[in-house]
Parts: sequence; C-alpha cells; structure tokens
Amino acid sequence: MSTTSPPRDLLTSARSDGENRERAREAIGLQISIFAFVLVALIAVPVFRWQSAPISGPDSLGQFVAIASASVAIIVFVLGRIVVADPARSHRLGALDVIDIGAFAFAHAMIALLGWTLVASIMERGLVGAVVFPIPVLLLSGAAAALTAYVVYYSATHLDLQLLATVLAVFLVFGVLASMLTASDPLWWKDNLSALGMTNDLSAKTFNLTLIVAGILVTTLARYAAKGVPTSHPHGVTAVRTCLVIVGIFLGLVGVFPVDQFFALHTAVASGMTVAFAVLVFAMHRWIPGMSRTFLLLGYVFVAVIVLLAVFFAVGYYTLTAVELVAGVVVFTWIILFIRTADALKRDKTFKPGV
Repeated sequence: MSTTSPPRDLLTSARSDGENRERAREAIGLQISIFAFVLVALIAVPVFRWQSAPISGPDSLGQFVAIASASVAIIVFVLGRIVVADPARSHRLGALDVIDIGAFAFAHAMIALLGWTLVASIMERGLVGAVVFPIPVLLLSGAAAALTAYVVYYSATHLDLQLLATVLAVFLVFGVLASMLTASDPLWWKDNLSALGMTNDLSAKTFNLTLIVAGILVTTLARYAAKGVPTSHPHGVTAVRTCLVIVGIFLGLVGVFPVDQFFALHTAVASGMTVAFAVLVFAMHRWIPGMSRTFLLLGYVFVAVIVLLAVFFAVGYYTLTAVELVAGVVVFTWIILFIRTADALKRDKTFKPGV
C-alpha cells in the first residue's frame, strides 16, 4: 500500500509531524494552561481586591472570566500557530495567511467571551442572590482561563477544514444569539434579521462584526476546501472556489453595509450571496462530477426550501426574519457538508490499495 502525502499548508501542517512532536505539543499545551491559570488568578487579586463578587452582570466574576478568557484565546491561538509552524517553509506568511490567523484568533476569542458570559448568566439564574467568595473567585477565574487556553491551543495546533467549519458554525451561532439577547429593540424580529445591525449600540456592532469575520472565515474555507479535489472539468475547482469566495465576501459586506444606512447595497450583496449559492448548487454536478448523488440532491432540496420560504414571505405567511434565519442555516449547513464530501473525495484520491 502506498500513499501520496497531501500538500502542507496553513491548515494541514498541524497534523503532518510524528508522534514525538505531538507529545511535545501536548506538553506545551499543559504548560500554557498552567501559566494561564496562575496569571489570570493573580490578575483577579487586584481586580476584586479579595472581595466577594456576583456571578453575572457588571463587575462580576462572569464578566471578568469572559474578558480574561477572550484575551487568553487570542494570545494562545497565535502561540499555537507558531508551535506548528512548518520549519521547512521557505517563505514568509502572506497577507492572506495573516488575515486568516487574525480572523481565527478573533473567532476563538468571541466564542470564549460569549460562551463564558452565557455560562455565568445561566448560573446566576440558578443561584439567585448568591455571591462568590474571594478564594473561589481566584480559583474559578484561573480554571476558566486554563480550560480556555487548553481548548484554543488544541484547536490552533490541530486546525483543519472540519475543525474550521465547526469554529465557523459555533462563532456564528454565538454572535447572532448574543445580538438577539442584547438588542435594544425587543421587537426587532418583526422587521428582519438585518435589523439587529441597524442601531449604534453594542448589540448591533456585535452582529455586524460577526458577519464580517464570518465572511473572512468562509473565504478561507473556499481557498482550502476545493484544493486538490479530483475533477474532470478543467476549471471546476476554480469555479467552485470562486462561488464560495463570493458567498464569503458578500456575507462580510452584509455586515459592512447596515440595512438602515445602505439599503440598496445591503440588499444587493445579500441577494448576490443567495444567487452565488444557487449557481454553485446547480453547477456542482458539472464542476465536480465525483460528488455523490445524495449530496447533489440535498443541495437541490435546500434551494427549493429557500424558494418556498420566499414565496411564503411574499404572500405574508412568513416574516422576513424567519426566511433569513432558515436560509442562513441551510446555506451554512450545505457548506459544512460540502467540506466533508470534498475531503472524502480527496482521501479516496490519495488512497491506493496495496497489491
């Protein structure tokens, strides 16, 4: 049996070394976690001044843990990418690589920030009126930072398309949920999903920034997902990558151009994203003939669902918010499934059974 080594790039280099290097990475990850525990616990001493703290809300343990963990996530992600840097790389990282790493680091930081905030909010509702004593404040602060550091380090050193797709999905869900829960207008859903980004408050900024970073992550997925996929079409991979890049760019532009300030541009890029997705779905069988029939059929069903929802909105049966939410879930579900299917095709191509 023989195998062909896949090309080393920003994503796959994390898995390309031997067991000894993997054990060294694990040891480094534990050391980073211990350092994060000690550092954040020490910082908590002057912050809380050996006083008890509420679980959630302003000046609370939850707020401190969320901010500290987000800071740890950014630093640890960058350190993780340095640890797995390819020593044989003969050229420096390009501008797109730097943007990718920055977007990944920010996504991990936002997941940590919003995740710990949500945990604190849930605990507050379960322990109404309770406070955290001084020693537990330090221990819990350090433990949360250590856990964040370990998880982010693992993600940074094992980053591949499957994990990136998961990070993208979690980041989008957390970002949109945070915007919904903190929206200044509780009846925003009566207008449309884009109404979350119409105000000047923190909720709107979170929503728009989530879309912008998600757009960057999608373009990164586009650059790597179709790489090396076997196809008989001379320009199939390029065409697929182009459509995915358009989806990512337009998604980011939806956040750049809020609907209340740039209605025409906002509507144009949102519609263009849907059109690019539809073109990709219907042309996939020609661009990459090796895709399974089940995957192709599922794409047709997804497009039909979006069209049906649009009809329901046109006749007044559904709100635009419902259409946008379902359409967004459908599109990103398809992208994640495409990544898995494309990866399976590449694995089949590189695997050659022995004789």
